[in-house]
Amino acid sequence: MKTALVTATTFPRWKDDTEPAFVFALSSLLAKKGYKIVVLAPHYPGAKKFEIMGQLKVYRFPYFYPTKLERLCYDGGILENMKKSFLAKVQVPFLLLSEYFHIVKIIKKEKIDFIHAHWIVPQGFLAALIRKFYKIPYITTAHAGDVFPLRKSSMKKIAAFALNNASFITANSSFTRNSILMISNSKNIEVIPMGVDLTDFNPKKKDSSIRKKYGIQNEFLLFVGRLAEKKGVEYLIKAMPDVLNKLPNAKLLIVGDGSEKEKLTNLTNELNLKNNVIFAGKIKNDDLPKLYATADVFVGPSIVTEKGDTEGLGVVFLEAIASGTCVIGTNVGGIPDIIKTNETGILVEEKNPAQLASAIIIMLKNKKLQTKLKKNALNHIKKTYSWEVVAEKFFKLYGTIK
Repeated sequence: MKTALVTATTFPRWKDDTEPAFVFALSSLLAKKGYKIVVLAPHYPGAKKFEIMGQLKVYRFPYFYPTKLERLCYDGGILENMKKSFLAKVQVPFLLLSEYFHIVKIIKKEKIDFIHAHWIVPQGFLAALIRKFYKIPYITTAHAGDVFPLRKSSMKKIAAFALNNASFITANSSFTRNSILMISNSKNIEVIPMGVDLTDFNPKKKDSSIRKKYGIQNEFLLFVGRLAEKKGVEYLIKAMPDVLNKLPNAKLLIVGDGSEKEKLTNLTNELNLKNNVIFAGKIKNDDLPKLYATADVFVGPSIVTEKGDTEGLGVVFLEAIASGTCVIGTNVGGIPDIIKTNETGILVEEKNPAQLASAIIIMLKNKKLQTKLKKNALNHIKKTYSWEVVAEKFFKLYGTIK
C-alpha cells in the first residue's frame, strides 16, 4: 500500500467547521480505495495539532508563536488575509519554513511515497523543493485562485518551478488548465474537477423550516460563498431592485462572510433592500444541503478582478444542482464548464445587474424551463462531477506516480 502526503492550506480545522471540505472529501475517498493518506495543513488557534479524521492522519503545523496570533490561513484564504492584516503578511516566510520542515519530518516518519500538493503556491513550490532534495515525486492540483493572480506577478517564476517539476498537474476546470499553460510548459496536465456528494446534496433535503427561520414566504434566491471581490455579490444586490419590480416579495439570502461584508451591507441599506436581502453569515457545512434544496434559484455572480482572479470552477453550483435547484452564473472562469445556457442553467455577462435581474425573473416565472434545466443539470454533474467519478480519476492518477 502506497502512502501519500496531502498538503493543503484549506482543510477542516475541527468537526462541523465552516471551511471548505473538498480536500478532506477527496482524501477520504482515496483512503477508502486503498491508499494510506496523511494530511499536512496549517495549524489554527483551537485546532488539534494531530488527530485521526476517519481514515486520515491529520497533522497541523504551527507557523507562528504564540499560536494564538496565527493569522495567515483559513477564514478567507492566504491572499485575503494578507490584504487585511499586516501580521498575516509578516507570517508568510514563517509559514513556508515551518511547512517545509514538517513535510521533511513526515516524509521520514510516515515513509511517504509521493506528495499531492493542493495549490501551486505554497504547497506545489515546497513539493518541488522536496523533490530536488529528497527525490519524492508529487502531483500538483490547481484550484484557480492560486493560478490567476500568478500570471502577471513576480511569483510567476516560482509557480513555473512548482509546475514544471511536478510528475502530473491537475486543474479544476478547462479555464484553469488554459491559465496554467500560460505559466508552465508541462505536457502532463489533465482537467479533474473537485466533486459533489450526491448523497449529502439532494432534493430530499428540502426543509420548510428554513423559509420560516428567515421569513421567506415567496421567491427564494440564494448565494453561498466568501464575500470577496471576485464573487461579484455587489452586482447581485444591484440587480435586486429590478427583480423586485416584477416580483416584489422575492428575497435573497446571502450565506458567507468576508472582507466585502461591510461594503455589501452598506449597499443593501443604500438601495433600501433591508427587507429583501438577508445576510446569514457563515453556516456549518452540514447545514448547507437544506439551504440549497429549499431555495428556488441559486445565483453565483462571479467576476474577473483587476488582478485576474476569478472563479476556477464553482463547487457551489454543483451543490445547488445536486440539491435540485436551478442555477444562474456569469460567463467567467470555469463556470461555463458547469452551466450551459438553456441546457443546465443560465449564463449572463459579468458585472451586468440588468442582465442578471432579467435572468432571475425569467427563471422564477418559467416553471417549464426550471424543470428542464434541473433534469439536464443533474445528469451533467452525475456523469462528470460526482465524487465517485472524480475520486476514481485521482485513484488512477495516483497509480501512475513513481
